[in-house]
Amino acid sequence: MHTNESSRTHGLATCAFAFAIFATQVGGAEAAESPDENETQSVTASATIKHCDSQQPIGRARLTERASEEGVKVVEVEIGIRGLTEGKHAVHIHETGQCEPCSAAKGHFDPGPNSNSSPDGNHPFHAGDLVNIDINDLSGDLGEEDGTPLGSGRLRTLTTRITLSDGPLSLFDADGSAFIIHVDPDSYCPGGEEAGCAGGARAACGVIVKDGS
Repeated sequence: MHTNESSRTHGLATCAFAFAIFATQVGGAEAAESPDENETQSVTASATIKHCDSQQPIGRARLTERASEEGVKVVEVEIGIRGLTEGKHAVHIHETGQCEPCSAAKGHFDPGPNSNSSPDGNHPFHAGDLVNIDINDLSGDLGEEDGTPLGSGRLRTLTTRITLSDGPLSLFDADGSAFIIHVDPDSYCPGGEEAGCAGGARAACGVIVKDGS
């Protein structure tokens, strides 16, 4: 069992780790290219990812929306996690911006006219369905959980299924939205609806907040 002091120290170290990821990525981007029209029109949001059991922070997420050359809204999702078990974990955006408890985030974000937010139904076609994050860096000596080493990982992906700006696919509807990271990997349900095929139990959650709001 960890003490409260060690938990707080772990949480602070986790946030420092996650912010270092984004500082490195953003710094590299600024050095490599100059701002353009799309850059100045970007919309950003972020989330602090907390463990469902301890409610301690274990990472950060950052979202950036820009318009493509064709005018399509593209959202880049970046996540840094420190303190989940080794291996792949499902990542989804859920339909409600609440994380206490993690079940309060409800089902997958899927606002269309034929929406089906059931985690294992209509999967992987929900608007909030993303790819797995791979926790593959064990260099931090973070201990174990149920005999499985704890580690760190990063995810960086693009999606056109959601927006940060106003519109029918906006994450910022009346009840907001949240990231859920699951205990197991997402199999993308190749055989159709099957209990747990989208990642099973919830390991971590983070309410998505628009920057400047």
